[in-house]
Amino acid sequence: MPHPITLKARRLRSNMTEAEQRLWRHLRGGQLGVAFRRQYPVGPYVVDFACVPLKLLIELDGGQHMEAQAYDQRRDAWLRGKGFHLMRFWNHDVMQNIDGVVEAIWREAMALRSGEFSPSQPPP
Repeated sequence: MPHPITLKARRLRSNMTEAEQRLWRHLRGGQLGVAFRRQYPVGPYVVDFACVPLKLLIELDGGQHMEAQAYDQRRDAWLRGKGFHLMRFWNHDVMQNIDGVVEAIWREAMALRSGEFSPSQPPP
């Protein structure tokens, strides 16, 4: 029987939000020069998108984010403590400015790939 977090990730993959689907169309298949996974388990959490080799995580936030800020802060601190770089975008940014979001992700990925950021230091 798969681990509960794996089952949760599978369930989330089959129920992606419109914003997640839109961004995934730009991330999948190594289109940015690096491979991303969607709804990926990291420890006790499931992140929206992960480039595992670069330890780069992408999270999309909708209206529910305002209600879950304390949880998200603890979660983000845990992920950063494990050496992950985390980028957050609002769903409306993905829907209205997908090119800008994709460019920001590409820039971050290229900086991490070139070693511009150390794993212990979150990117600016």
